[in-house]
Amino acid sequence: MKKAAFHNLGCKVNYYETEAMLQSLEENGYQIVDFEDKADIYIVNTCSVTNMADRKSRQMLHKAKKNNPEAVVVAVGCYVQAVGEQILKDNGVDIAIGNDQKGELSEILRKYYDENGEAFVVEDLKHPRCYENISIVREDNHTRAYIKVQDGCNQFCSYCIIPYVRGRIRSRMVGDVITEITSLVAQGVSEVVLTGIHLSSYGLEKLRASGDYGGQTFATNYLLELIERVSAIPGLKRVRLGSLEPRIITEDFALRLAQIPQICPHFHLSLQSGCDSVLKRMNRMYTAAEYREKCEILRRCFDNPAITTDVIVGFPGETEDDFETTREYLKEIKLYETHIFKYSPRRGTQAAIMKQQVPESVKNERSATLIELGAGNAHDFRESYIGRRVEVLWEEVESVEGRDYLTGYTREYIRAAVPADAGREPGSVTEVTVEGFLTDEIMICK
Repeated sequence: MKKAAFHNLGCKVNYYETEAMLQSLEENGYQIVDFEDKADIYIVNTCSVTNMADRKSRQMLHKAKKNNPEAVVVAVGCYVQAVGEQILKDNGVDIAIGNDQKGELSEILRKYYDENGEAFVVEDLKHPRCYENISIVREDNHTRAYIKVQDGCNQFCSYCIIPYVRGRIRSRMVGDVITEITSLVAQGVSEVVLTGIHLSSYGLEKLRASGDYGGQTFATNYLLELIERVSAIPGLKRVRLGSLEPRIITEDFALRLAQIPQICPHFHLSLQSGCDSVLKRMNRMYTAAEYREKCEILRRCFDNPAITTDVIVGFPGETEDDFETTREYLKEIKLYETHIFKYSPRRGTQAAIMKQQVPESVKNERSATLIELGAGNAHDFRESYIGRRVEVLWEEVESVEGRDYLTGYTREYIRAAVPADAGREPGSVTEVTVEGFLTDEIMICK
């Protein structure tokens, strides 16, 4: 029995795909071991969203070969798509697999061993393709499962390599999503997170193929139909959505979501900048005022929803005034959580060759400023729930300052805790009252 080890880099979609590949090898007789152990095969699901991600991918590939020089090292995913056959020359890689062949891992390995099969299994993703229907058969967490329903992106933000390494948009069949989730719920999963490379584009290629889409940017009804069908699965208690494009949020969209009891009022809307001139150079296709309007729609349709975002600091040409505009904007709209990223030039993107690249020292200062601001906003949002009754999906017991607590998450993704001996069980969903802060990030409840 051959031993295989996996390492995942990058986003939730990558995480899901890694789990699918791992479970596929298990089904085909491989023994899965820890990446630090000696294995016959090492599989690294790579990331290429930044130059730093490229470097981490290379490091993990080298580490795999160092762990066992005789092992077969398999590089999979975005970094492979980005660098092409070059990856076989300088990273100790024996097999390279692209983003649309992950479901073929077991067969690729069989052919490699038995038939001297291909070492480079990567296809051009520039042209329309069908969705590669990989799936997971179990979720070891047993409470929450990430479910990939969409792949690809057509947005071409000026800083982003993803459309080039993930290809054009393609969507999973509703029936396949329902079948997978139904099986996971039967095993004890209570919550699913619908995710994709550009979730808001779900179904858009189907709409365009109909020839009667009227130039729509999003196939909103397709996504809503998927959400409604998933929410109707017996036994599923919660549905959470992955990152959404701000422009998909309309009054009708939010009201229809609000009518679904299983929907969690937790929405990630990527902002990237609060300054219109920066947004324009990023090719984000909305203004700061339009983003604010989307937040207001969600706050009208849901009771104190959690809205989270991403912000890039130090984008080429971002002046001190531009940064101050973003800082003031974030102070005003007061989002729950703000993930701050320092701009990193990505080879192959328009932004990498823009003039007025911002010095690293300036990026560090701006990042620290927004991280501090974001921590204050997060504290204020959690504090606004003190005294409220909330629903918590309990997950695991952990120790805080020497005492055991059962912890979990509210529908708004606020981390909550009760004493471990309070009579609640992992996997259960109960209502509690928020009393205050146990730590900066965990609320104590009763």
